[in-house]
Amino acid sequence: MSTTQTPASNGQKRSPFLAFQLWLPMVNQKTLGADLSAGLTGALVVLPQGVAFATLAGMPPEYGLYAGMIPAIIAALFGSSWHLVSGPTTAASILIFTSISAFADPGTPHYVSLVLTLTFMVGALELTMGLMRMGALVNFISHTVAIGFTAGAAILIGVNQLENMLGLDVPRGRHFYDTLGSISDQLHNFSPAAVAVGVSGIALGILSRRFFPRIPNMIVALIGTCVVAAILNSQGFLVATMAALPPTLPPLSAPTISADVIRDLAPTAVAVTIFALTEAMSISRALAIRSGQHIDGNQEFIGQGLSNLAGCFFSGYVATGSFNRSGMNYESGAKTPLAAISAGFMLIGIVLLVAPLAIYLPKAGMAGILFLVAWNLIDIKSIRKILRSSKSETAILAVTFFSVLFLDLELAIFAGVILSLVFYLNRTSHPEVAVLAPGNHEDRRQFTEDLSQPECPQLKIVRIDGPMYFGAVSSVIEDLHRLESNFPDQRHMVVLASGVHFIDLTGAEALANEARTLRNAGGKLYLAGMKDEVEEKMRLTGCLKDIGEENVFKSKTAAFAAIYERLDRSICETCTQRIFWECNADENGKPRPPVPPPVIEAPPQPKKPSRPVPIVKPIDGPKRILVMIDLENRPRETLEAAVHMAAETDADLALGGIITWDRGHGSDMALNLISESLVPSLRGPARARLAGMAENAGFDNAATLISTKLEPDEAILEIVTDWHPDILVIAERGIFDIDNARHVTYRTPSGREEVDIHRARMT
Repeated sequence: MSTTQTPASNGQKRSPFLAFQLWLPMVNQKTLGADLSAGLTGALVVLPQGVAFATLAGMPPEYGLYAGMIPAIIAALFGSSWHLVSGPTTAASILIFTSISAFADPGTPHYVSLVLTLTFMVGALELTMGLMRMGALVNFISHTVAIGFTAGAAILIGVNQLENMLGLDVPRGRHFYDTLGSISDQLHNFSPAAVAVGVSGIALGILSRRFFPRIPNMIVALIGTCVVAAILNSQGFLVATMAALPPTLPPLSAPTISADVIRDLAPTAVAVTIFALTEAMSISRALAIRSGQHIDGNQEFIGQGLSNLAGCFFSGYVATGSFNRSGMNYESGAKTPLAAISAGFMLIGIVLLVAPLAIYLPKAGMAGILFLVAWNLIDIKSIRKILRSSKSETAILAVTFFSVLFLDLELAIFAGVILSLVFYLNRTSHPEVAVLAPGNHEDRRQFTEDLSQPECPQLKIVRIDGPMYFGAVSSVIEDLHRLESNFPDQRHMVVLASGVHFIDLTGAEALANEARTLRNAGGKLYLAGMKDEVEEKMRLTGCLKDIGEENVFKSKTAAFAAIYERLDRSICETCTQRIFWECNADENGKPRPPVPPPVIEAPPQPKKPSRPVPIVKPIDGPKRILVMIDLENRPRETLEAAVHMAAETDADLALGGIITWDRGHGSDMALNLISESLVPSLRGPARARLAGMAENAGFDNAATLISTKLEPDEAILEIVTDWHPDILVIAERGIFDIDNARHVTYRTPSGREEVDIHRARMT
């Protein structure tokens, strides 16, 4: 049976400079044809885009084409994405223009030299970050920064192209409102012929996309505006055109390395690096979701860095991932990075053939095309979602957008990034402290945040969801003290700590101090379900000794069984809540007679006619069946065996699974070190997958249970303890088939229980 090898499938650690060895085995006769076809489409698309984007960047037009050649090839060779296409982009071009034009006149040799030096600096920063394995840093930058920046850049593009659209020659101001002022002063000199050509470019681009979506609309618009300009010139109207492009290979070049230049360009280099990497990673991950690929963020940084380092020596300016070309590459059927590589080589051949024809390209037509580019940059759908859903993201969007318009572009990026980090730190510094109570769910110890559920009069149950580090401790302790103040009779407190994925010395000491406070008030602090790593950190700091080893429990079942013995018996005897199993059993384990609730006389009800009660024949067999599903392999026979058993005995069915965070997800971080908001985001899709499998099998109401334990036997024990099945179904020789065990033993309030294991044979 043949399988498709993915970049993360073999588990071998390779050199970051040999990344192409991971996808080369995927190339075969079938993929080669699809990649070459997609590459030809990409080469045709980048031809007009490269010229347009170089114009935006203040560079000679041919430099935009050079940026789509060697840099695109290098990025595809050494990156991790199968479909990302690198090269010149709108946002990077406008950022370069606004930053470098403060040091030199656009289009001059000095300007070109500074841009090439900036490209070298950006490539060096990207490569360094990749080699230092800093790919995860992009996770902390909100994608809203990119949305706000590109929307603001779209406005700048439109304003800067008004000059060519109207056929004017005006000096460009430092800010967009200065340029608008200059255009307004000379508006009476506009050229009707230039406006006609520009409008025709916009119209042809829109109509081509509407009626001929398979043909690149920019090429149609370019050819159409050339025809319109030629007709107008033949009638005596003067329409300015671009200069001819040199029909040569990318010439060799070199950056200008000096202390003064590096000092002047450093802020811009950092800003371009942040934005370029955010853009490239966003595109890679968006396409990876559709293709089923896992992205290695560190390798992507390395690929982008090498592409810009190579590009600056082959006359290419800053290259990064392109939204539209990458999307078109995927939609064109590309299977491997060979598509982007072939596009770079094909572009070299195409330029040699068509470069002299650029003399017929009207500037107004290019302006019209850039108006379309600017309009497509504004992601109206995402902006509406942000405005409706999140005040913090709205603030990031507004700050970035208006900073682009009224400040320098590098400052706009810094402002958006810093604000997104501030909001992130604010969220992580306020972990949720939820008050819980047992819900009425048969015999399962399920807890709910429903405030209407009765609580134990002596014990407060809370769950902490988030890291306990120095920035979050104050918020957690304030919440705990507020609960102690509002409920002084509940002197005991149990913290369900399964949601605490990280703790530092400050957090450990805070819990130890809380334990001393409750002890002085006549109660105790208990911890249940701590992660092994968190418990070990508590032990190393000595804080676990202050809390008391006897007050730490692996599961909530064990915790409540022990805590009940330490409560005040005089209060328990008269308590009417009886919310735990232990409340309904005496010292000998026999059921305790319930405390009669207050008698409330109800009004008499009319008698209903009696009906015969049907006699239901009891069915022998299990009533609760748990099947453990390997979410990576998902053997069909395991679920089928469990479904068959549940259907025969009319039993309840539950599906269990494990989630982990590993190299396959693009990061080397352990599960306890990632942000607290990411674990629910992993747990939710995993439960949804199990629910979908259960629904397909005809069990819509099947329970779904997910564990984050690293070891399968620990995960089984956790899920079995929570759900109390009669039979456990696992795949024979699967990840849950450990030591040929015949049953799983776990503790309950009434003693140890055993669950028989049924192994489903694989075909």
